[in-house]
Amino acid sequence: MAQLRRPPGGRDARIMLLAQLLDRAGTGVWAAACVLYFTFVIGLDAGQVGLLLGASGVAGIAGSPLAGHLADRFPVRSLLIGAHLLRLVTLCLLLVVTDFALLLCVVAVTHLGDRAAKTLEMLFATRVAGERRATYQALSRSSANAGYALGAGLAAIGLAVGTRGAYHVLILANALSFLVAAALVWRTREPRGRGLVAAPSPVPDTGAATDAPAPAGGRSPWRDRGYLRFVLLDIPMNLDDSILGIGIPLWLVSRTSAPHELIPAFLVINTVLVVVLQLRVSAKVRDARGATGAVALYGLTTLLCCGLLAAATGGGAWAASAALLAAAVLATAAELMRSVSSWELAVSLAPREARASYLGVAGMAQSVQKTAGPLLLTGVVMAAGPAGWLALGSAVAGLSLVQRRFSLRRLAEQAAPPAMPAPASA
Repeated sequence: MAQLRRPPGGRDARIMLLAQLLDRAGTGVWAAACVLYFTFVIGLDAGQVGLLLGASGVAGIAGSPLAGHLADRFPVRSLLIGAHLLRLVTLCLLLVVTDFALLLCVVAVTHLGDRAAKTLEMLFATRVAGERRATYQALSRSSANAGYALGAGLAAIGLAVGTRGAYHVLILANALSFLVAAALVWRTREPRGRGLVAAPSPVPDTGAATDAPAPAGGRSPWRDRGYLRFVLLDIPMNLDDSILGIGIPLWLVSRTSAPHELIPAFLVINTVLVVVLQLRVSAKVRDARGATGAVALYGLTTLLCCGLLAAATGGGAWAASAALLAAAVLATAAELMRSVSSWELAVSLAPREARASYLGVAGMAQSVQKTAGPLLLTGVVMAAGPAGWLALGSAVAGLSLVQRRFSLRRLAEQAAPPAMPAPASA
């Protein structure tokens, strides 16, 4: 609570944390109600709902790099307000749009705005928080999870009523959260260092202007093979999200004798542990080298989680329940480590003069995982049975070591002084 009252970044950071809390509360309302709304109010079948959500996930992949590209050229504060207002408009369109083709467009644009807003929030926050960005990231995740839980609880009231009007109220509640978030962001000040995640460090005066950032078009993340390799390896480092939200519940239902009433406990465990422990975990990761260690721990924790899921099929209801609950705890532990390591490395491995566009590309890893992760789990891992889980855990653990080694090498290259030109011969 003391950190929330005095977060890194001061007043603007406090306002942004409140805006995120309200934004995520509205998102939690819609996330809990959208499938039922599309099914029972709009009248879509299961295939159409799946296509709708899949298309929104694909559209979201473009949101992060687009936000990063624009943040190199326009004020982050204005872009974030625009993203909130875009989502406000598209969500209100759901109240009147029933044609499936139009719904595809509306939901896709909404999800693109969601991903862009999340990237812009972190760009804004890391600029105002500076080198204490890991602490702010922990506070951000704690407030976001509290918002999701609040939104899910509010959605339960509307879902219990179940009428068309009740669903419309839930949509309007989410739209209102975007409007209030935009108003709160409007009260903040634009962070310093356009194109930079933190304000430029002071350097000796050499006679040239040093307070202006390097040209935004100087370096492109799409031409930096090393950074693209990091982003590619970061995709499996986000699989904890699909494992907890999709893999464990479906595994419980299809392959174990554990009671179905256990499924809500997974969300409760995740929410409580993130709110309580995120700041403590982030305090252990103070720099990029600490983040590389967290990546290796992520792989080990995911391997143990997958091992428990594989073992959950071999016992009775009590043994299966214990194994699944322990797996949920380990998946949350992996999330805690990923949340600090992924962003810290994304910032540290990017060139300082073009970090906004680089971080936009880095944000694609989570979006790609949200699209491909469920397909991987349901179509490959779970179809292979317990062996599928063991193979997945081993693969993630191995890739985490590759990611750690690559990140350490790139950090060492960045820290090395530039080579001096050889003296001319006589």
